[in-house]
Amino acid sequence: MRINLVFRALLLGSLLLEAINSFAWLYPEHRDITLLSIRKLSPEYRAELDKIWFSARMSYAQRLTQSVIDPGQNTNPAQLDFAAWPGISADHSTSPANLLHNVLDTEWILKVADIAAQLKIDIASSKNEGQHVNAIRNSDLRFQRADREYATRAGSNNVHFLLARPDVDTDAREYFSACIAKGTELNALGAYSWFHVSALKKATRYASENLSEGDRSSLTLAILADEAFAIHFLEDVFASGHTAGTWGSAAVRKGTHDYYNERGLEVVTWDNRTMIIMGDAYMRPQDAEVASESVRLSLEQLLNAASGKLKIDYKDDPGALVNHPDTFNVCKNNYMPYCNIEKGLMAETVVKSPVPGLATGLGELPRFRSEIGMFVGASSALNGSIVFGGFGEQQTNTGTNAGIEANVRFGLGLDGVLNQAGDGLVFVQAGWKQDGASSNQFRNMDEAFSPSSLTSAIPARSAYGFRIRMPFWLIPGDLLIGAPLLMLIAPKEAAKMAVIAGNGGVIPWQSGISTHIGRFQFILGREVGISFYGRKRINDMLFVPISVNKTTLISYRSTQFDFPFLEYSPFKTFSTDQSSGLIIQLSCGVDVPHCNSVSLPVGAPVPPLKSVWYLGTLKRKKLSLKAERQRLSSLQRTDL
Repeated sequence: MRINLVFRALLLGSLLLEAINSFAWLYPEHRDITLLSIRKLSPEYRAELDKIWFSARMSYAQRLTQSVIDPGQNTNPAQLDFAAWPGISADHSTSPANLLHNVLDTEWILKVADIAAQLKIDIASSKNEGQHVNAIRNSDLRFQRADREYATRAGSNNVHFLLARPDVDTDAREYFSACIAKGTELNALGAYSWFHVSALKKATRYASENLSEGDRSSLTLAILADEAFAIHFLEDVFASGHTAGTWGSAAVRKGTHDYYNERGLEVVTWDNRTMIIMGDAYMRPQDAEVASESVRLSLEQLLNAASGKLKIDYKDDPGALVNHPDTFNVCKNNYMPYCNIEKGLMAETVVKSPVPGLATGLGELPRFRSEIGMFVGASSALNGSIVFGGFGEQQTNTGTNAGIEANVRFGLGLDGVLNQAGDGLVFVQAGWKQDGASSNQFRNMDEAFSPSSLTSAIPARSAYGFRIRMPFWLIPGDLLIGAPLLMLIAPKEAAKMAVIAGNGGVIPWQSGISTHIGRFQFILGREVGISFYGRKRINDMLFVPISVNKTTLISYRSTQFDFPFLEYSPFKTFSTDQSSGLIIQLSCGVDVPHCNSVSLPVGAPVPPLKSVWYLGTLKRKKLSLKAERQRLSSLQRTDL
């Protein structure tokens, strides 16, 4: 039974691990970059873009804004402008075809746009890091409710990241060629190139063929969807956590991503400019300015093709001969398809992008670990509690006691499934604990009898302790039953449930709350501890008063159930192969006696014992050791 419980706990952890994603710029940041790039277009280019937009919205005037951009758009939008499309791409859609469907035909996408607008307001008004993190937490939880695929859409690939360079001598042409080579792992520049070329070919056809008004409208929608999807990935390469170059285990990739996003990174662009860039959720006006230059160049290429100034051969590409957006799914595919593009054409738009970090080895950027993946850990703890009486029916005086613990644990760390507020931690723990004697005595003593630990209501004792922790979807333990079944019949739904559980449940009252002094979280039902007292060759002993003048010495065992309800974590630290942290928990519980017998006086009847309730606090220091295979996501020399 216990082995089955461990297996199910780790199965739940694996579902959450698959759902971990690292999108780049937030929706409102993508929108701001695109908005700025369109504003930078010359009057001639802007007129051409307006012409395409006018044709595209012909049958969708109720859903698409009259102007290609709506700078004043705020919360509760009734329409979407083109600047919103890159923000919806990839994070809230899986392909240009899916993007266009969501933009034109779904109602939930307007809720997503509303959430994004509110997120921008909340980040701008944040006065400290805690408020900043909480704003992202609130938006991610709202995104998940509005867009049910949000957390599970990213899949397991690194399409939002730049590939690491294999060595310092890799030049721009070699790097660009490797990013788009067939069979290369999906990456941000490769995805940009694929969808940008698709848009260019359709734009060339738009300029070359005599199409009906309806066909032109359908084709312009497809052009804009392909280009918006491409722009999303072009903007991603300017996020510092994605520029660092992705390689290593999931914990290292996410930890490095989060570290550089928040703290920034000094980079050199392919055209030899030096700058500092920030990452998703931390974009500054200067970051938007830099990224918007490349987006402007990409749009100008597209508009040149649409006006006939740039001609791309499209007749040998079946995808360019239809009036539909590209269907290549960036969530279900892990490798680049064959991409026929002129390298110089690609270089025009990405030459201003940052040079990514080196792959593992000399000169690599420092990597940082997030608490993700399988671990074996150790924890020690100091605990103290208020006990409401003793086991005897006449023992009603309140007292206190304290103890120490030493434990080993095994599980899956899943820190931040969606964001820093998430908690998908799953573990099982076993150990030993030693409690001191309670401060309340087994009866009120007279002056001739000095209180001592021997006369405590609950004398000093030791126990074997077990503990399990896992999130839940609606009620504690529901995923232990539901996850294995759903994995067989509906694995995608199982992953969704696990993600919701990891981020606070259906009613997200268990999401972490960041403050300037640490992180707080309500955890009632997520964690339960069981301690077995008296499991030695000799049972525990205690005095129980029977009457005013009679006392019995009882031999007993007890089982204590511990239910933590509030957790405070002032800090966590990480290195390459281990993490440590301090956690303070408030808990409540009950100690249930059983297997009672009378030791003295011999032959006396066994008095009834009652359960003891308590309110406790636990201060725990944990050390987790990681052992994971390295997963390299860098270019190989053979790719060049």
